[in-house]
Amino acid sequence: MRTLIVTEFITVDGVIDSPGGGPHPRAGWSFKEVPFVEAAYELKGREQAEAGAMLLGRVSYDEFAPVWPSMPEFAAYNAMPKYIVSSTLTDPQWNNSSVLRSLDEVARLKEGYGGNILVHGSALLAQGLAAAGLVDRYHLLVFPLLLGSGRRLFADGETTNLELVEHETYSNGVVKAVYDVVR
Repeated sequence: MRTLIVTEFITVDGVIDSPGGGPHPRAGWSFKEVPFVEAAYELKGREQAEAGAMLLGRVSYDEFAPVWPSMPEFAAYNAMPKYIVSSTLTDPQWNNSSVLRSLDEVARLKEGYGGNILVHGSALLAQGLAAAGLVDRYHLLVFPLLLGSGRRLFADGETTNLELVEHETYSNGVVKAVYDVVR
């Protein structure tokens, strides 16, 4: 069985909206408002090396697909299988992409063989996966910001026990927190 990992840049108040760009009024907060410290992003390189597939919601797919294929630092992601959970997408153009129509299809994908399945962005998808009991681990880079509004990782009323399995604090105030979901 494959491990499904939700990986996010997240603020202290739980917002994951527009860390690199997008519709949020403070879009780009992950690099505009917090000094860059290379060591804080080690987790992102490790994720890419250990991943066997990416799982995205439609909005994240629409944001990433036009940009990531031209970025050399995402070469491994561009080559690996990408699965988009969508009821409307019919012909994904990003190399090696397929559409899944339901969380049942995600569950079947998880039952297969291969490396970790990474969920980037995709707040609504992450919430649905959590509610369906499909998330195994969270990789969070927690930024020392309060945005007050925006898409959040965890749905109101969601309750899940987590076990901290890895953590580190960096000089810019970012905290790496890796949690396994306790079942």
